[in-house]
Amino acid sequence: MYRLITCDLDETLLNSQRQVSERNRQAIAAAKEKGVYFVPTTGRGYRSIEPTLTELQALNQKEHYMIGFNGGIIMENYGAKLLDSTSMDFQMIQALFEIGKDLNVAIHVNTFEMSYIYNASEMLDFYNNSPQHHLLAAPDISNLKNQTCYKIIFQNSDVTYLRSLEKLIPADLKAQLDISYSSNRYMEFNPLGVTKGAALKKLAQHLDVPLDQTIAIGDNINDLSMLETAALGVAVANAVPEVKKLATFTTTADHNQSAIAEMIEKFIL
Repeated sequence: MYRLITCDLDETLLNSQRQVSERNRQAIAAAKEKGVYFVPTTGRGYRSIEPTLTELQALNQKEHYMIGFNGGIIMENYGAKLLDSTSMDFQMIQALFEIGKDLNVAIHVNTFEMSYIYNASEMLDFYNNSPQHHLLAAPDISNLKNQTCYKIIFQNSDVTYLRSLEKLIPADLKAQLDISYSSNRYMEFNPLGVTKGAALKKLAQHLDVPLDQTIAIGDNINDLSMLETAALGVAVANAVPEVKKLATFTTTADHNQSAIAEMIEKFIL
């Protein structure tokens, strides 16, 4: 029996309107009734996904958990209790920022409460209307030096261009990083060893759930580690080829067609 599901959010659980479908909600609720932990696992932070946790009736609820910043934080939702966290050294963030500020990318620096964005050109309306985003007018993040930062992101809708940027990262810096991609527009930098898969191991141990009783489902490169870690790795129909190749099972539904419900109905219910 599977007892723990780690589930990516964007382009996996959430539809194009960033909402949870009614069918997905019902399937997740039914899985919870069977004692299964359903853990949103995302590159975003806790504050950013509070609307989704509300949809899932999981916000500030006991025995409900989330994994954020690609494994940088593990939270119990009740009281927003931090169970585990790995921050990113500011010198690493500063070095990546200096590289990115001269490239055709928007740069996001993530703290627990806020994403600070420089050179935003895409999704401006969304960022301007989101209290979790702050647009930087100048290429200067010195004011973040004494804050706890978890991740830095380069954004461009041309994924081929983003992937070409890896060669610009000095070898000594790259050796200290886990680099992944998500949403077909983000190049994500975490400290080495900080992955969704590593966080799944930690949370499963905390909950006393053997890994052979875990499922992971996702769509993009930053999900690969958790699909490798879980007993059952699932790709949604809209997943990138690398994820489908690794997955044990691929849904026939995509993120707009309640893929999570399909998976839960097949393997849990």
